[in-house]
Amino acid sequence: MRKIINPWKDVEGYNCFGCASHNAAGVKMEFYEDGDEIVSIWKPQPEFQGWFNTLHGGIQAVLLDEICAWVVLRKLQTTGVTSKMETRFHKPISTNDTNIVLRARLKEQKRNIAILEAKIYNAKAEVCTEAVCTYFTFSREKSQKEMQFTKCDVESEEVLPLI
Repeated sequence: MRKIINPWKDVEGYNCFGCASHNAAGVKMEFYEDGDEIVSIWKPQPEFQGWFNTLHGGIQAVLLDEICAWVVLRKLQTTGVTSKMETRFHKPISTNDTNIVLRARLKEQKRNIAILEAKIYNAKAEVCTEAVCTYFTFSREKSQKEMQFTKCDVESEEVLPLI
């Protein structure tokens, strides 16, 4: 796997709840490219619980939506916005889990509409939550002009994230 370089890490005003490493209230996700998939390894935190020792469903939706956005960034080399998200919760995720793994991929693209699939796996590699996200993607010109997006690259060396 190769770590994806965050294209906004040095942009003034960047404070994404999902992926800004300096956002104290955020989930601070990092992403890797693994073939056709984008992967994120994330440690559930007690401050994101809903029920006792259970990861809040809204936080799970944030994680799934964010990884889908990174599929658009890396695989389509543009930006976009979520227009629809269908989420299915199969198993609770413990906030005591060491790490969870998210995987997402592009399922289909029709002009500027991208359909993405994402899943969250618990520490036992069981699918706990899955989503299908529909993204409205922007032209590269709009992405550059309005979102300061030029490209989404990976680091040159492969890395093995801690799972």
